[in-house]
Amino acid sequence: MKIDAHNHFWKYNTAEYGWIDETMQVIRRDFLSPDLEKEMRTVGIDGVVSVQARQTLEETRWLLSMAAQHEFIKGVVVWVPLTERSVREELERFGVEPKLRAVRHVLQAEADGYMLRDDFNAGIAALRQIGIAYDFLVFERQLVEACRLVDHHANQIFVLDHIGKPRIKENQLDPWRQHITELARRENVYCKLSGMVTEADFDTWTEVQLQPYFETVLEAFGPRRLMFGSDWPVCLVACSYARWYEIVQRFAAKLSDDERANLFGATAYRAYGLL
Repeated sequence: MKIDAHNHFWKYNTAEYGWIDETMQVIRRDFLSPDLEKEMRTVGIDGVVSVQARQTLEETRWLLSMAAQHEFIKGVVVWVPLTERSVREELERFGVEPKLRAVRHVLQAEADGYMLRDDFNAGIAALRQIGIAYDFLVFERQLVEACRLVDHHANQIFVLDHIGKPRIKENQLDPWRQHITELARRENVYCKLSGMVTEADFDTWTEVQLQPYFETVLEAFGPRRLMFGSDWPVCLVACSYARWYEIVQRFAAKLSDDERANLFGATAYRAYGLL
């Protein structure tokens, strides 16, 4: 089964989606399940992992409700306050939600040192006891700190979004390459092959420009810890859903059948414990 491991849904309004600036006019509208199903059919994707876009419990409830209604939503990455008490109380409040497979806090918006706070780490430890993953959303400069966080939680599954957001627009491989390679040495960390076109120039990026970043994460993580993600609808500011899928297919052309099966589905199943 082919899985898109990273997408979002939203009902757009300027107050809650202020990060969608003037350069992103194309995504200043609602994006809901029928829109995504149409995109999936064009390339033969069977299921998705849907990821939070707002840090509210109201959105968490909404995503879980949609997942319960749609078989193609295989898992959901939600937001809850990341302290030990909050994780336990909020996830218990949601009851038994088989599609709740991970939590994400938008660390890229936080100051240096945030992910090393005691309360945040207590929340991560609570996730491990419950048995769900944590999604990293960090900038390149935060990867060193991310390594330190992972080292505190050797038995917790982490999933890195958007290959750690390298500075593709500036064609800078280093120090991202060294930091991502170091993070990948921790075998409880998985990585999403997503979000690359939006780290490049929206209008002038090329496949040739993206190739070394793909090769770096493929070598660092290997296909068993690397998973395809569209980052739809955010990707639409720079690339159509079908085009990104086709690009990743070309990047993966030299892989074996088993390796491609991992990249396009099996890795997501393992990392998130999808049913």
